[in-house]
Amino acid sequence: MVHSPLKLDTPQEWDLSDLYTDFDDPRLVEDLDSLQQTANQFRQQYQGKVKQLTPEQIVTCLQDLEQIYQKSGYLYAYPSLVFAADTRNTEAKQFLDKVMEALTGVDNQLLFFDLELKSLDSEAFSQLQASPALKNYQHHLIRIAELRPYKLSEEVEQTRNRDSLTGRQAFIQLRSVHLGEQEYPDVTTPEGKTANTEAELSALLYHPQEEVRHNAYSAVRTVIKEHNLLYGYILNAIAQDHKIENQMRGYPSTLQKQLIEDQVSEPVFTAIMEGTASRFDLFQRYYQLKSQEIGQKIRICDLYAPWTTQATPPLSYQSGVELLLAALEKFDINYARRAEEFFLKSWIDAKVRPGKRGGAFCAYSHGKHSYLLLSYTEDYNSVFTLAHEMGHALHFAWIDETQSYLNSNPPMVLAEIASTFNELLLLDSLLESAADETIRKSLLTRQLEDQLNLLFRQSTISRLELAVHQRASEGSFDHLFINEKWMELYQLLCGDSVELLADHQYDWARIGHIFFKPFYCYQYTASNIVSLACYQKYRQVGKAFIPGYLELLASGGSQDQVQALRQYVDVDLEDPATIRGALDYVEGLISQLETLI
Repeated sequence: MVHSPLKLDTPQEWDLSDLYTDFDDPRLVEDLDSLQQTANQFRQQYQGKVKQLTPEQIVTCLQDLEQIYQKSGYLYAYPSLVFAADTRNTEAKQFLDKVMEALTGVDNQLLFFDLELKSLDSEAFSQLQASPALKNYQHHLIRIAELRPYKLSEEVEQTRNRDSLTGRQAFIQLRSVHLGEQEYPDVTTPEGKTANTEAELSALLYHPQEEVRHNAYSAVRTVIKEHNLLYGYILNAIAQDHKIENQMRGYPSTLQKQLIEDQVSEPVFTAIMEGTASRFDLFQRYYQLKSQEIGQKIRICDLYAPWTTQATPPLSYQSGVELLLAALEKFDINYARRAEEFFLKSWIDAKVRPGKRGGAFCAYSHGKHSYLLLSYTEDYNSVFTLAHEMGHALHFAWIDETQSYLNSNPPMVLAEIASTFNELLLLDSLLESAADETIRKSLLTRQLEDQLNLLFRQSTISRLELAVHQRASEGSFDHLFINEKWMELYQLLCGDSVELLADHQYDWARIGHIFFKPFYCYQYTASNIVSLACYQKYRQVGKAFIPGYLELLASGGSQDQVQALRQYVDVDLEDPATIRGALDYVEGLISQLETLI
């Protein structure tokens, strides 16, 4: 076990003072005012003159913009993090609205610069790209060039930004606020523990008793069902707004828009979707095996049921943190020490509270560090969630040391690699130290269920989005359409191996990404495929893999992600064999499991 000075008796709450102390902190208003003034000065100095600037002057402009964007990030991060920790905090919500309105004004002041760059003729733009002065911004310029065909006039771009506050973004926020206000029925376990938050009820899906799992599942879905019409209305409004934007900019579809934004080619997307669809048999084989072992038909609420009725002892926060740090230390001591800093400095909010946003995330502020949010429920699932989000945090820590703001945002496939890699490190460490065969089997099945989620559930969510946005392109839709399509797609995935309960038709409303950012979820699948390829290479070559891996993390958004994967870790995302390798890995785990039962 890693030696640590940490004393964490209970899940901690984060300390946001590296951003601001509270909403009375005078720096909040001062920074907001100075930011708006700086943006206005930038506009006055450069608007209409970009085509006359030398490459060296363009570099100065980009550096000025990076400072503005960095401070904008701090101003947005503080109220949004306070709000995420307590969605019932009206002061946080009001200040977040104020900041978003102000930052939209700042963005509108600065829009001209990118638009004027995009308006340069091909020869002038090529000369900029060839300039040694702009070497560090090459990928940023490439991205600008890729988006040139889809630009609008400055006036229209500004209008789109302003309208988003009361349009798409407002609907996204409405769902978050509304969901955070919900109260769930109490579910009491035979052990006498009562759960009534979304995080606690979700944790009970791992309970050994089928009645407890069903009650916990129903408690959440019954509430979601009550608001099925509202969430369907919200998703339709968001999808229609994407359609309008597509028409205005000339994107063929919402999918095409997101693939361009996320730097993923359509053949890669298609290969991932077709590759996973061709192996639904793996999902079904696993759950047929589980059904035989536990002696009951697997219902959708039983997906995470333990393979044994023997309850796993609670895993304290202190123990969970120590297990994670020990796993990271086996990989690299410096990697583990960077992770430890997040606990020592309270950059993590892990406490379970009513009103806290569901799920987990890592929020990064360039020039500072990340903050992690999760709800720790004293089980192995929580430890793996912590490992996942810490992977993001460590990824950004390496980026922050090497990249300026405009190169700091990794494409989505790269953005999920470190998180999954961390989970694999944790799994292997736990398997090595587990003396109890029951725990070993539990860890193996947990990894399998995690892989099945990443490869098949996440890609199924994107299949739902394909249907939703195709329907939106033809006209509006309602909650009934989404319910029916979700059940149809899940039935294809599950076959006869899992019984779908009626309430599953409402479950899509719990998936935040389909509201926040279309076609995000297949990228979990893509990143998992790449992470498995990276991890297999690490297992093959050992410590020699680490320098290239850390260089991959540090590259951030400074280059093409397919090229970066080839250069640093010799993984080819465009090679179908990489996808087959991930599916073969899962099939191998199932075969291993079959030998244990």
